[in-house]
Amino acid sequence: MIVDVHVHPPRHRVAVADTGAPRSLPWRPDQSVNLRQTYADFEREFEGIDALIAFNIATYGDMPSDEPKSAYDTIFGPTPGINDAVAEFAAAYSSRVIGFLSVHPDDPNAQAEMRRCVFELGMKGVKLGLNYQKAELLGENAYAVYATAEKMGLPILFHMGTSPVQFAPLEYAYPLYVDRIAIAFPNLKIIMAHMGHPWQTDTIVVIRKHPNVYADVSALFYRPWSMYNALRLATEWSVLHKLLFGSDYPIASPHETIDGLRGVNAILEGTKLPRVPEDELEAIIHRDSLSLLGLNR
Repeated sequence: MIVDVHVHPPRHRVAVADTGAPRSLPWRPDQSVNLRQTYADFEREFEGIDALIAFNIATYGDMPSDEPKSAYDTIFGPTPGINDAVAEFAAAYSSRVIGFLSVHPDDPNAQAEMRRCVFELGMKGVKLGLNYQKAELLGENAYAVYATAEKMGLPILFHMGTSPVQFAPLEYAYPLYVDRIAIAFPNLKIIMAHMGHPWQTDTIVVIRKHPNVYADVSALFYRPWSMYNALRLATEWSVLHKLLFGSDYPIASPHETIDGLRGVNAILEGTKLPRVPEDELEAIIHRDSLSLLGLNR
């Protein structure tokens, strides 16, 4: 079984015209990213993937005029539309897609939107990207969202770590602060995206001490030295079992990510550096993340 816990759904059912505009910000260092995926693209790129968690990120108010539009035109948007789009996608592939809702903590309608998404749309978790949303990770409004999620049994996947978006505050995605959230909400299941890159060590110490906190391995493979070091540290701190498979589609595909994980030791050829255990890499790829998160399709 392969479960991808980190997917942004395609925003187009059919192909759209190529206007010649930039396709994306520099989300990955090795190539540009096509942000115009269709449902057909998804079907092709997710062949062989048994289940996935899909979500976008809710905005509130206007994005600053100096933010590049290409950063937001596929992943970000206001509620309720952004959640309705995810629900529509999940319904189209109901046998394997689980939809997560998103709200902006500062939106006065956030609590009502959470209830609507769960009880009317059937969503089963929450995605927050508080640096992009410019909402304080440890703020009162964010804590209200965490409390509701814990009460309703909704896992939260947080964007963690860096971003190429200039005006997204890094402190709102700093992994060590999740320790305080997990202490305050011990029954809340949390996924820290991207192992909090480049602060993977901070992520490791958080997932090590909290039984309900996990990290996903999305968006790591195209920085091979960084990924190797992160997975070796996870090996030495005995937390490989707390890592969940994720791709960050459309930034990367699940099959690229699988190949990247399986090839993490390739850069060690001719050295005496310790390897990441290959059986543990396979365990990450085939982990039953849905059961760990208390989810069912």
